[in-house]
Amino acid sequence: MGSNTPNGERTVELKGFQRSYLSKLAHEIRPSVQLGVKGLTDALVKQTDEMLEHHELIKVKFIDYKKSKDELSRQLCEATDAELIRVIGNIAILYRQAREPDHRKLRIPSKKS
Repeated sequence: MGSNTPNGERTVELKGFQRSYLSKLAHEIRPSVQLGVKGLTDALVKQTDEMLEHHELIKVKFIDYKKSKDELSRQLCEATDAELIRVIGNIAILYRQAREPDHRKLRIPSKKS
């Protein structure tokens, strides 16, 4: 699911081992965004976008809309130009590399070890 960057460049689609690596990293982090009764609002998209820019890897907890979490996760990723790493229970793991190289915190392996 590669996507366009603000410069019009195409990001590389993550491979399975890269998703697994990010999923393991996400194990230690707490959800930073909660999707509740109001659903997928502009404010929630903005908050998610800001969290992704600051942290790159975040968790979104579904308080409500649990039956729609897969579709809402995809919509949120599309709105924020993020990659959906996986959905576990009522938690979605999202990743987006920081736009500014100086702000990048995560180094994803390019080859399977």
